Amino acid sequence: MDVLTALRTTRLVPVVVLDDAADADALAGALVAGGLPVAEITFRTAAAEESIRVMAGRGDILVGAGTVLTVDQVDRAVGAGAGFVVSPGLSRAVVERCQEHGILALPGAITATEVQAALELGLTTVKFFPAGTSGGAPAIAALAAPFGHVGFVPTGGVGPANLAEYLALSSVVAVGGSWMCPRSLVGSGDFDTIRALTLDAVALVTTQVKELQHV
Repeated sequence: MDVLTALRTTRLVPVVVLDDAADADALAGALVAGGLPVAEITFRTAAAEESIRVMAGRGDILVGAGTVLTVDQVDRAVGAGAGFVVSPGLSRAVVERCQEHGILALPGAITATEVQAALELGLTTVKFFPAGTSGGAPAIAALAAPFGHVGFVPTGGVGPANLAEYLALSSVVAVGGSWMCPRSLVGSGDFDTIRALTLDAVALVTTQVKELQHV
């Protein structure tokens, strides 16, 4: 299964900030036990690279690197085992390095110009970020009209209250969110709660997808 197919299957990507790589294995275990074997580890902390290495080494979870801003970070993320790379904006250098490594790049794009630039780089899917302050689901629906074959992964301001709005759009591959694994719970080692929140998130996605299928 390729990465995009995996994301379309889970429909939800936990966005994780890890301050200590010692928490990576337990966090991965909680996500997998909760039915969500995927995670985007942000490169905002010094623990990110090692956390990706630990989680990817388990073999039971798809791990991506988020907040990737430079070519060096791409190299480090891929070297640690990242299966995909997510950026807040569109960087030709970052996308091209991902392509050299043969891994999926999901750059941020919120305007028609940015989406078109991504297409020119050979991409078919982009991150829509920050979704909540950039028009949300209606903005994605508007972009999907001229860009009918582009997939979007909205992230930023997405949660249980508005999840259905995004999942209702056929152009949305998956949504990114952090509500099932907040940084505070990871830092306190409360992985039982993270597992429970993940189970709830997966159940919510499943319910809403079924409802949409009967509309």
